[in-house]
Amino acid sequence: MAMGKINLGRVILGGLLAGLVINVFEAVLNLFVIAGPMEESLRARNLPPMNNSSIGMWIFLSFLLGIVLVWLYAAIRPRYGAGVGAAIMAGLAVFFLANAYMTTGLAVMGYFPRNMMIITLAWGLVEILAASVVGAWAYKE
Repeated sequence: MAMGKINLGRVILGGLLAGLVINVFEAVLNLFVIAGPMEESLRARNLPPMNNSSIGMWIFLSFLLGIVLVWLYAAIRPRYGAGVGAAIMAGLAVFFLANAYMTTGLAVMGYFPRNMMIITLAWGLVEILAASVVGAWAYKE
């Protein structure tokens, strides 16, 4: 199998689509699913609620994560083949390196309630896998 060059334009396009999926999932999660427990947890630790600046940074980071996700998909395509299987493999890698690591660490340290972290982990897995499939769909060599 020939090793082609990664199409950076398509990585960015697919990554922005993946980032959009991540941002939509995150908006629903944080505005509706865990809004109450998150607010209580922050208040209990004398931390301020999220402000526009921090929300803007999370939106930017989610688009960046989408680009990294599609870049990883493009990088592993020669080994795993194009399609959903390779997208899922890339998504699982990103999920464990970005979501699971951070979320589990925060739960172990007691920053947030364990049940909220379980919801966040399950939500994040579905979110990243959906983003990886959408981003991979847009990627072409």
